[in-house]
Amino acid sequence: MERRKFFTRLGIATLATCTTMPLISNNIKAMENSTGSVLKNKEIQHMVIFDLRHEKGSALAEKFLTDGQQILSHLSAVQNFQVFNQVSLKNDYSYGFSMIFADRKAYETYNSHPNHLAFVETRWKTEVTRFLEIDFKPI
Repeated sequence: MERRKFFTRLGIATLATCTTMPLISNNIKAMENSTGSVLKNKEIQHMVIFDLRHEKGSALAEKFLTDGQQILSHLSAVQNFQVFNQVSLKNDYSYGFSMIFADRKAYETYNSHPNHLAFVETRWKTEVTRFLEIDFKPI
């Protein structure tokens, strides 16, 4: 009798798993597309890692990160703006910004936008001590 219950439960669990797998798979694909984690053909992912003049975790550092996100993420060419704290032991930068552009034209629009230029002049050049900029597009 115990053996029959085991196989019955096994069958129900297998059936439940098989019927929900397509739902899980579709949700993962939808999530990838909505978060921008999968770049499309002409998209460019712009990333910059950097250190600040301010002590890591200080109110001034947090203000810079918050202001950067507020100003830069609201530019129309910018998609999926994210702010990061560095956790890797393989490099010693402290923070990162990442954003996606639909294409080269959107990227150039961002670079020449007055709000971006003002942020660079008034905040970036005075508060960032060093940085590394990386731009990727799919092959």
